[in-house]
Amino acid sequence: MTEKTPKSFEELIQVSEVPVFVDFWAEWCGPCRMVAPSVKQLAEELAGRLTVIKINVDEKPEIASQYGIQSIPTFMIFYKGKAVSRFSGAMPYPMLKQEVEKNLLHLNETAIA
Repeated sequence: MTEKTPKSFEELIQVSEVPVFVDFWAEWCGPCRMVAPSVKQLAEELAGRLTVIKINVDEKPEIASQYGIQSIPTFMIFYKGKAVSRFSGAMPYPMLKQEVEKNLLHLNETAIA
């Protein structure tokens, strides 16, 4: 992990040494609440390989707007400041983890090549 604490979302996705998984959600969103335990489990299981953050679209509408978030939950993976994956909707943990693992594998293969 980086030594300094990022001051903003943009700085975090730029300086993170590992991919950043972002969960765009809102308190009133039923599917968001349904998938929240899976996101937490993902953060625990992939600690060190992935940084997991949640962005409440009601509290940070400028970030949601910047990335064209129109439905929630929406998940994005950023690596070295670039969005490398985007998918939406509540899904069971195995599907969520499979999607993330697929992206991590692709990023590792790209880094090696």
